[in-house]
Amino acid sequence: MKTSSDEKGKRIPERTCVACRQVKPKRELVRIVRTASAGVTIDEKGKQAGRGAYLCRTKRCWNEGLKGSRLEYVLRTTFTQEDRQRLEDYKGKL
Repeated sequence: MKTSSDEKGKRIPERTCVACRQVKPKRELVRIVRTASAGVTIDEKGKQAGRGAYLCRTKRCWNEGLKGSRLEYVLRTTFTQEDRQRLEDYKGKL
């Protein structure tokens, strides 16, 4: 887990996009989370319990993340049709 500091000395958490591998502030990325009860969902607030992965808010990174099984590997799961459709629908809103 990487962090940087803003001008006031507060720590800003950073995460790595699983598609482009760029380290960015956590708030600039979208968290995808695998939960025991709901499967794979988009975690808008970044606080939901479960195994998470991050993607940039660009269609290029979403296409790369959904291509093949990169997100499935990182989240240690296999997407159901509903999971994949949920992610594709979110990608369409970008």
